[in-house]
Amino acid sequence: EVQLVESGGGLVQAGGSLRLSCAASGFTFSGYSIGWLRQAPGKEREGVLCITSSDGSTYYADSVKGRFTISRDNAENTVYLQMNSLKPEDTGNYLCAGAKEYNSGSSFPEDFYRYLEVWGEGTLVTVSS
Repeated sequence: EVQLVESGGGLVQAGGSLRLSCAASGFTFSGYSIGWLRQAPGKEREGVLCITSSDGSTYYADSVKGRFTISRDNAENTVYLQMNSLKPEDTGNYLCAGAKEYNSGSSFPEDFYRYLEVWGEGTLVTVSS
């Protein structure tokens, strides 16, 4: 069964940090670019950042540059999202997603959405002011 399972969400004060994890199973993880999306109540889904399968290139939404970092461990089939200097507007359900055909040089998040194949249920992050 193809699965992506997120963990690590919770309640944190503004200015704090959280580290999210995404564990993959049922597919060749190393061959997929993996990204994090977030969905806040009443707002459209937002592509936050991603890391490619081919060369580990990373792409970030302007709203998180300098604060969020993505990394992957192909041996453990896991992707991590380190979130620092959190703001109330970072509140939302964070989902990880896989896109096999997405590679370096493609636009983010437009091409990443186009090539999405698998995604998880998400983990909730709440940032209090």
